[in-house]
Amino acid sequence: MVKEGAFTIKVGDGEIDKRLDIVVSDRIPNISRSRAAALVKAGAVKVGETAKKPSYKLKAGDIVRGIVPPPEPVKIVAEPTSFGVLFEDEHLIVVDKPPGLVVHPAPGHARGTLVHGLLYRCPDLKGIGGEIRPGIVHRLDKDTSGILLIAKHPASHENLSSQFKDRKIKKEYLALVAGQVRSSEGRIDLPIGRHPKDRKKMSVHSYSPRKAVTLWRVREQYPCACLLQLDLKTGRTHQIRVHCAALHHPILGDTVYGKAKTNILKDGEGNPLAIPRQMLHAWRIEFEHPESKRRVSFRSEMPQDMKRIVDILRCS
Repeated sequence: MVKEGAFTIKVGDGEIDKRLDIVVSDRIPNISRSRAAALVKAGAVKVGETAKKPSYKLKAGDIVRGIVPPPEPVKIVAEPTSFGVLFEDEHLIVVDKPPGLVVHPAPGHARGTLVHGLLYRCPDLKGIGGEIRPGIVHRLDKDTSGILLIAKHPASHENLSSQFKDRKIKKEYLALVAGQVRSSEGRIDLPIGRHPKDRKKMSVHSYSPRKAVTLWRVREQYPCACLLQLDLKTGRTHQIRVHCAALHHPILGDTVYGKAKTNILKDGEGNPLAIPRQMLHAWRIEFEHPESKRRVSFRSEMPQDMKRIVDILRCS
């Protein structure tokens, strides 16, 4: 599995008769179906040594080989962006990301991202890990708030990336979910992959899932909702959101994996209480400092929009 560079896919039993572009999208991280199709059309992806169409139906024994080219250089102009900083030294920055802030430039978000602000604060980050994601070793969704770890030089970036890969970094989240959870704690061990029908979503019913484990425990229980503390043992895309939905307790405000009726609550006086965004917050991180080798940890206070909902639920 690669994000860019050469790759080889041996077609599995569950992939026989599936489209070539779908399998490439499923098996290669961060490759959409449209980009996979474009790579196939450009001849960058072949079955054996033969160029095929994106619609080619794979057969038993097929070997798919290809190259994912690096992204074309993007000129990012540093600009001030509002975000908190929990810690900073010459090796790394621990950022406290507010909800609504996009992490890196993407279609529709050419300016005003966290990356723009990081380059404004630390111009030397440019080129560390690529221009689009300078120093960034993991990410948060736009509407998820909380802690992000940023490397300030290549050696730190390599060290922290390895810690993530080896699952030596502990990440804990707080989530407001719909309904009352019956148990006080639990473990969700459901593999996650690309949704079989909606390519923009992830699912526990994917044709090509990857292992995903989330531990959870109840922090507070309310009449119609619950505050969970979650410990990620793996780092799949949308993992907490997908796992909570699979438990039938979707995260409040999650319009992708939740249901519309779970996104409107009532306050203590019976008035509708709209949820402004998915109530998910990366509240704690623990890792080995790349220079001192000591275990360090940082916490982020619950943001005001989420705290307001919690206060109302406590009084309901």
